[in-house]
Amino acid sequence: MTQTESKNRKGRLQISPTLSIDERELREDFIRASGPGGQNVNKVSTAVQLRFDVRNSPSLPEDIRDRLVRLAGSRMTESGELIIEARRFRTREQNRLDARERLADLIRKASFRPKPRRKTKPSRASERRRLDIKTRRSRLKKMRRPVRNSED
Repeated sequence: MTQTESKNRKGRLQISPTLSIDERELREDFIRASGPGGQNVNKVSTAVQLRFDVRNSPSLPEDIRDRLVRLAGSRMTESGELIIEARRFRTREQNRLDARERLADLIRKASFRPKPRRKTKPSRASERRRLDIKTRRSRLKKMRRPVRNSED
């Protein structure tokens, strides 16, 4: 899905065919970006700070919300707000689209339910091999030690 496809006509950010977020749930603040841009960089606020209140969003199911909070890590605030900063491009519009696409990607990742881990037990043969290797290594190290005299 391209950046232009992620926003449909009804004012919703389309994440997947079954999941979308209302534009009113997103808040954008424009800030000055560092980096290249000459004198323009000091005058124009082209970087975007996209804020999305994950904890209070009616658009997200509970399981996706929990996984999103874990995936977001340090981008989450104490109040449950996800902050994405986009300053890769020189124009405000490109940074806006970049921030929205990164939010959509993060939510897409959170929408995949991880496979539950099944406990496994090592086979007897693998245990035996592991112990044999440990024994060989131990013998090798013993042989490297200095020889002690029995007279001491």
